[in-house]
Amino acid sequence: MLLHDIVDDSARHDPGGTALVFEGRRWTNAALADEVARTASALGDLATPGDRLLVVADNRPEVVVLLYAAPRAGLVLTFGNVRHTADELAGLVDATSPTVLAATREHLDRLDGLLGRFTHVVDLDADDPVGAATATPGPPAATDPGAGAWLIHTSGSTGRPKGVVLTHRSLLAAVDNTAAARPLTDDDTYLFCFPLFHVAAYNVLVAHRRHRPVVLLRKFDAAQVAAALRDEAVTVASFAPTMVSSLLDGPGPGALQGLRQISYGASAMPAGLLRRCLDEVPWCGLAQGYGMTELSGNAVFLDAEDHRRSVGDRPGLLGAAGRPGPLVRVRVVDDAGSEVPTGEVGEIVVAGDQVTPGYWEDPTATAASRFADHDGTVWLRTGDVGRLDADGYLFVVDRAKDLVITGGENVSSREVEDVVGAHPGIAAVAVVGLPDDHWGERVVAVVVARQDATVDPDEVVAWTAGRTAGFKRPKQVVVLDELPLNASGKVDKPALRARLSPS
Repeated sequence: MLLHDIVDDSARHDPGGTALVFEGRRWTNAALADEVARTASALGDLATPGDRLLVVADNRPEVVVLLYAAPRAGLVLTFGNVRHTADELAGLVDATSPTVLAATREHLDRLDGLLGRFTHVVDLDADDPVGAATATPGPPAATDPGAGAWLIHTSGSTGRPKGVVLTHRSLLAAVDNTAAARPLTDDDTYLFCFPLFHVAAYNVLVAHRRHRPVVLLRKFDAAQVAAALRDEAVTVASFAPTMVSSLLDGPGPGALQGLRQISYGASAMPAGLLRRCLDEVPWCGLAQGYGMTELSGNAVFLDAEDHRRSVGDRPGLLGAAGRPGPLVRVRVVDDAGSEVPTGEVGEIVVAGDQVTPGYWEDPTATAASRFADHDGTVWLRTGDVGRLDADGYLFVVDRAKDLVITGGENVSSREVEDVVGAHPGIAAVAVVGLPDDHWGERVVAVVVARQDATVDPDEVVAWTAGRTAGFKRPKQVVVLDELPLNASGKVDKPALRARLSPS
């Protein structure tokens, strides 16, 4: 099976059913499949199989079509972050040598100096950007399931961004793993408001694989989300924790009345916000997904029943990432790659078809990110620190890069975030380590006050006394109006460190 088979299958199963909704426009399953086929045929006249097509655009139906059409034509769809500067995008072009650029007029204007580097430039604001209206749908390009379909660059929080190759096989494995662990019903309507250039776009494939409609928003806006939830009778949505907080603070819990499930991811949800959700929207199940670009999506899931148990007989589950989906294997290992005993901390590694085959033209980074065990199984090193309990639940302690080493002690930033985030006046918190002459690094909590509260930094530091070990308590609290976020909705900790570090 290949990616475009998803829309073709939906068109056969329910041709008149709704596939996509965007700003009042609607596409049936048959119409979307036809547009994908026509677009792929038109793209076949612009490039040859194996070429890269770079797309730089905000969320819009044309990008959804390209998710399927570019791979159908045998091209590798390469995603440009619309928040990146022209220089950063030039670096992406240098690294991947795309032959076709598809962008909205806004981005074509700011990329004017790069346009000569492409064989073809497609204006996504044109009425018929690639000539699909007059194209005759033809057979898809002869493509192996292991061929690259999407190329997504990591956020670069640990250094130079790396291009993650996602294949037809890896994406479909992630889709099927999610569909099994977090199933949609025959009546679900799914809302998507993450950027489509993020790996979260695989959730669009999950909905279409189940023949369910996707309500696409141009971007996250709390008021627009509330209107879409109401007008389109949305039942399932994916949000980052920061989005959930904005919805509860803005439109309020009542705006979420029709939802049966919120799937959250991109970053860990603070314990205080989790409890707030359970209290304020008890009718809506919560489902967490743990994954990353290198996993083509989510691999570990904490379902709604787990969340309900977390306020009953298993309170510790509130801090779990969940249990592995049925199509992956997850272990926790030491530096040598040997599995550590249950309950002990080590690096999280994952094996399965949804693991990327590697980084684009970077064999050194690819080799460093994986290892093979005695039976030949290849494991992806996630760079995350965690532990598995006796029931198979995975607990993510921290990103290895986010551990704060203070006075010789390792401090989990997430653990401190959970403590500080429980303060009644705090809406959001991020913990980072900053250089310190005495401690090596000091624990710094950056907080945003709730709308109705004023936060005193010294009071917050004092408040943490007795709630966590002394060496874990923040030595400094900084109050900001908002936390910087990257395009995937995660707190941009490198930006925070840069802002707070002395020049």
